[in-house]
Amino acid sequence: MNATRLAGTAGSITRVAGIEVGHFTDARRPTGCTVVMARQGAVGGVDVRGAAPGTRETDLLAPSNLVESVHAVMLAGGSAWGLEAATGAVRWLEERGVGFDVAVGRLPLVPAAVLF
Repeated sequence: MNATRLAGTAGSITRVAGIEVGHFTDARRPTGCTVVMARQGAVGGVDVRGAAPGTRETDLLAPSNLVESVHAVMLAGGSAWGLEAATGAVRWLEERGVGFDVAVGRLPLVPAAVLF
């Protein structure tokens, strides 16, 4: 299994300073995930629709909450199992010292949604 870093080409979101994109495809399923990262944090928003939404930490994006920015957004396939991909992004960012300062460490904030 190989992770792929998408290059910043014309029309790519990675042309925006501070934005990084990663993707992984598991050909055995087939399914995959894409993460859009902003290590310095970025303001986000969400509109969850549908009869059976699969999300993780999307409530962080409500304007009435303490959190002002997130460090990444994860989109994955695989229904509810795909939400676990966000754990890998959280771990990766934490290992690099990225996250919300919670006094005992840095906690990366990574809302996620599954597309089934």
